[in-house]
Amino acid sequence: MTDAAAPDKSAPQGASFLDRYFGLTASGTTVRTEAIAAVTTFLTMVYIVFVNPTILANAGMDRGAVFVATCLAAAVSTMVMALYANYPVALAPGMGLNAFFAFTVVLTYKYSWQQALAAVFCSGVLFFLLSIFRLREYVINAIPRNLKLAISAGVGLFLGIIALEQSKIVVAHPVTLVTLGDLRVPAAILCLTGFVLIAALNSRKVLGGTLIGILAVTLVGLPLGLTSFSGVVSMPPSLAPTFLQLDFSAIHEQTFLIVVFSFLFIDVFDNAGTLIGVTHRAGLLDENGQLPRMKQALIADSFAAMFGALIGTSTTTSYIESAAGVSAGGRTGLTAAFVSVLFLLALFFAPLAGMIPAYASAAALLYVACLMTRGLAELEWDDVTEYAPAVVAAVTMPLTYSIATGIGLGFITYAAAKIVSGRFRQATPAVVVLALLFALKFAMQ
Repeated sequence: MTDAAAPDKSAPQGASFLDRYFGLTASGTTVRTEAIAAVTTFLTMVYIVFVNPTILANAGMDRGAVFVATCLAAAVSTMVMALYANYPVALAPGMGLNAFFAFTVVLTYKYSWQQALAAVFCSGVLFFLLSIFRLREYVINAIPRNLKLAISAGVGLFLGIIALEQSKIVVAHPVTLVTLGDLRVPAAILCLTGFVLIAALNSRKVLGGTLIGILAVTLVGLPLGLTSFSGVVSMPPSLAPTFLQLDFSAIHEQTFLIVVFSFLFIDVFDNAGTLIGVTHRAGLLDENGQLPRMKQALIADSFAAMFGALIGTSTTTSYIESAAGVSAGGRTGLTAAFVSVLFLLALFFAPLAGMIPAYASAAALLYVACLMTRGLAELEWDDVTEYAPAVVAAVTMPLTYSIATGIGLGFITYAAAKIVSGRFRQATPAVVVLALLFALKFAMQ
């Protein structure tokens, strides 16, 4: 597909509308596989509809309204990605960005949550302009191949530490920063059991193996009291407390502009890492390691940031949990379309959607982490100026709990290694400029 949602001319004669529109046959997938992939993605990221209201409540926002805004932002933005960019990538309010919104912008900088929403909207507008003029696409495509592989692997390692933390297999330690948790507790045992089950089922090429593993350990947790069942259907709360509540009164202040560019900067490179990581594992990058229809994907993401702010949530962005759906066979925008519908259903089936415990989704994330980390094997290990910066980028993502930081340190060390070793031509202008911008950002933080 060379244009947004252009019909697939390679579809067999008599193919269904969905096959023609999304190019299912050409992508080696089916409606059933895409549906299973969608459920898998949804179950690994649905936690956001419960976590996001809790975090933004710290900024004084209404929990019920944020719950509705989270579901709607995810549903609408993911459908735009599905229909416009045709990628199996789901979107929702981003973790990390919501914490920056609540704890830095509101609680530290003392802006109101309405002003913070205005900053998110402004960053989305800038994001959209960068996407329209292909500047962001140029920046992402300018990333050297080995750094792209490192980003994919680093995102995998990042998912791994999230999964281990969610299941309490890894816990904080005042001296060593992290340490082993109590492996005797049921949550840790069930997470590891689910991980082994998912790996085994996928090794045996059982369709939907990841989903089966999630549901299996969830059901085991019911009699143990680890999985709560509090009903099936509930009416969604009102969106009114956050709908169109943006306040642009501080737009002339220098600190406000710093906040806007901070949202933009984090979203740009976190999203770049997600798109590259997910599509690399799905085999969607072209022979040059670049992402086809990048412009459409970026516009969809910029729309998500603006739309989410309008209805009342922090920056909405592409989700790395989409890799779980990719591992279950998702290859086209039909996966995203199904995810969108599931988020709409979550509005009315919130108690049921919340039944999936953290340890169950952590099992799937840990499995996906293993898949994505394989990118390290494809590095040019015979050139230290290529693999050393790549390893730095991959390792620092989980250790700093930031995809953007890992990318930044990767660029800085890559440019420096090439220049110091005398390989000036390999340090392209885009790489050097990005390295300098990241260095400036780290120097001023």
